[in-house]
Amino acid sequence: MDLDVLNMFVIAGGTLAIPILAFVASFLLWPSALIRIYYWYWRRALGMQVRYANYDDYQFCYSYRGRPGYRPSILMLHGFSAHKDMWLSIVKFLPKNLHLVCVDMPGHEGTTRSVLDDYSISGQAERIHQFVECIRLNRRPFHLVGTSMGGNVAGVYAAQYPEDICSLTLICPAGLPSTTESKFIKQLRELQESECIDRIPLIPSTPEEMADMLKLCSYVRFKVPQQILQGLVDVRIPHNDFYRKLFLEIVNEKSRHSLHENMSKIKAPTQVIWGKQDQVLDVSGASVLASAIPDCHVYILENCGHSVVVERPRKTANLILEFLALLHSMGNNKKQA
Repeated sequence: MDLDVLNMFVIAGGTLAIPILAFVASFLLWPSALIRIYYWYWRRALGMQVRYANYDDYQFCYSYRGRPGYRPSILMLHGFSAHKDMWLSIVKFLPKNLHLVCVDMPGHEGTTRSVLDDYSISGQAERIHQFVECIRLNRRPFHLVGTSMGGNVAGVYAAQYPEDICSLTLICPAGLPSTTESKFIKQLRELQESECIDRIPLIPSTPEEMADMLKLCSYVRFKVPQQILQGLVDVRIPHNDFYRKLFLEIVNEKSRHSLHENMSKIKAPTQVIWGKQDQVLDVSGASVLASAIPDCHVYILENCGHSVVVERPRKTANLILEFLALLHSMGNNKKQA
């Protein structure tokens, strides 16, 4: 074989080997870095851009796609200990011409974390209102979506700032009393009785605890490799002290039933989406909302747990689009009448 040809194959082989070895090394040694790269790549692929907004000395981190148009903008509020990128699975199934905004909740990811901040549900709603004013999202009423803790905040926001929103989607929201205790609530009570309250099931510190949390939150059983579980834990561990503080804040008397206490003030058309097999927040909360909010559309998803956004992203995206289309059609009919 010609020496030049041989050298070409060696160089080509080396060029291919370097990224492959880098990937394997990252997977084995720094799985958390791989997870961050994964989200970065997914944001780019979906056209989501990351930006920052400042309110006095407070910084909000958010991602967005599209521009405000004739259809309402959509603001998405994630759940406890998550971040703006959790919505990417739903963004994938939404039209690219919709104006979407996903914000890191107070203290999470790129948004300011301060020991002086009010992390109660009403305090978080006030912060989100500051963010909305920063980016002037409320120049026209927008559609607000929230899941779990973010659903609690979204409901309180709709009650406190009704002029800002035109409609509301609550996905397995917290903040409601339940006649049926979920598996998660039972676990919390058992831990409280045994004085092991530091071992909160939603704040894992080991790959095994992470696997247990995923089983608790999902009806669908995802096969997650040990290294990925380790990466997920590594990403969270530096923030676990904050998550514990936040958790105690949102389950205390001031915030525990915030959504329930504000339901009667919600005037916007509301959509409720809940996983029937939710083990974190019992699905009976959907009927509580339906009985209290006049214009409430409830959708219970079979074979789905608390992580609706991850387990049924296409269905959730379609339900939101259908709801918005229904409201648009009803608005046109009222104008014609």
